[in-house]
Amino acid sequence: MSYGGYLDLDTLLAAQRPISRPEHHDELLFIIQHQTTELWLKLVLHELETACELMRADDLAPALKCIARVKHIQKTLTEQWSVLATLTPSEYAQFRGVLGNASGFQSYQYRAVEFTLGNKNAKMLQVFEADAAASAIVRRALEAPSLYDEFLRLLARAGYDIPADVLDRDVTKAWTFHDDLVPVFAAIYADPEHNWAAYETCEELVDLEDNFQLWRFRHLKTVERIIGSKTGTGGSSGAPFLRRALELTFFPELYAVRTEIPG
Repeated sequence: MSYGGYLDLDTLLAAQRPISRPEHHDELLFIIQHQTTELWLKLVLHELETACELMRADDLAPALKCIARVKHIQKTLTEQWSVLATLTPSEYAQFRGVLGNASGFQSYQYRAVEFTLGNKNAKMLQVFEADAAASAIVRRALEAPSLYDEFLRLLARAGYDIPADVLDRDVTKAWTFHDDLVPVFAAIYADPEHNWAAYETCEELVDLEDNFQLWRFRHLKTVERIIGSKTGTGGSSGAPFLRRALELTFFPELYAVRTEIPG
C-alpha cells in the first residue's frame, strides 16, 4: 500500500478537467475550489448523521465531538472563499460561459446538510430527479429527524418539558419557531451548573449556526466581488438569492432565549 494508492490520487488528481478552449488559467482554481468544498461537505454530512444517531442513543458526549469537528470544517470552508476571491471579474468572464447551467444550487450534499440542520423543502427534490443516487441522499435527509429534532427528543427523554406537538411534528417540514420552547431553554440557561449537558449542547448548536451564517455571508461577498448583481449560472438571482438566505435560521429558540435571560 502506497500513499498515492491509499488516497487513490490517480483518480482524485485526474478529476480536474477544465473545458474552456483554449484552456483558461483560472478555471482550475474554480474547479478545485468547488471540488474541495464537496469533499468537506461529504465529511460534514457524515459527522452530522453520526451526531444524530448518537443523540438517538442518548450518547451526547461523542455527538458533541462530531459537532465540534463540523465547526472546524465550517471555518475551513469560510476561509476557502478568500482563495476564490482572488478570481477577478475579468478573469471569470473569460470562462464563465462554458459552465452552462451548472450551479452550486445543484449541490445535493449541500442540500442534504441544510435538511439535516432543519431547513427542509420537499420541492427541492425536483432539482435532483435526474440523479437517482443524489435524490436518495437528499430524500433520506428530508425524511429523517433533523439534528435539532434529535436534540429536543433527547431533552424530552431526560425529563425536560418539551411540548408534545414538537415531538410529534412532521419532520419533513422546515422547522418553525415554537414559543413554548423558549421557557424550557430559559430554565436551562438560568442554571447551567445543573443543566450542563443541555446547556453545552445549546451553545454548540449556536456555534454551528453562527459558523453557517458566516459561510453564507462570505459566499455572498465573494459572489458580489466577482459577478456583482449578475444572474447566477443556474438561473438563480445570484447575490439577492444569497442575501435572502442570510435570513434563514436553524435554531431560532436558542437565539430568542437570549432576550429572556436577566441581566
